[in-house]
Amino acid sequence: MAESRNPRRNTYTIYDDNTVGTVQIADEVVAIIAGLAATEVDGVASMGGNITNELVGKLGMKSLSKGVKVEVLEGVVSVRLALNIKYGYSIPDTSQKVQEKVKAAIENMTGLEVADVNVSIADVVLEQSR
Repeated sequence: MAESRNPRRNTYTIYDDNTVGTVQIADEVVAIIAGLAATEVDGVASMGGNITNELVGKLGMKSLSKGVKVEVLEGVVSVRLALNIKYGYSIPDTSQKVQEKVKAAIENMTGLEVADVNVSIADVVLEQSR
């Protein structure tokens, strides 16, 4: 049940009650939830992104959904994340924790079912010594 408000933003009905009304959520909100959940995992330095996202971030218009692509089809969510991992952390272990945390966050906050959370590692980040 996707409804377009503009060409870049889709909304999905997650609750519909004739007596009270409907609740809709934008796909960008689902992406933000995924990005925030992923960055809470120990070992994730930041979300990955392309050069355009990096440039936009430096201009002060950083998007919370950077490095996240979300597709919602009939109430089922598919998520793709690009992550920057801290050096020294296990990529398989960290990725699995991200997948679990992102799935739980989206399902708990939206009520949508998460079919899959696919993780790609965009970079390995060395911590700066101070």
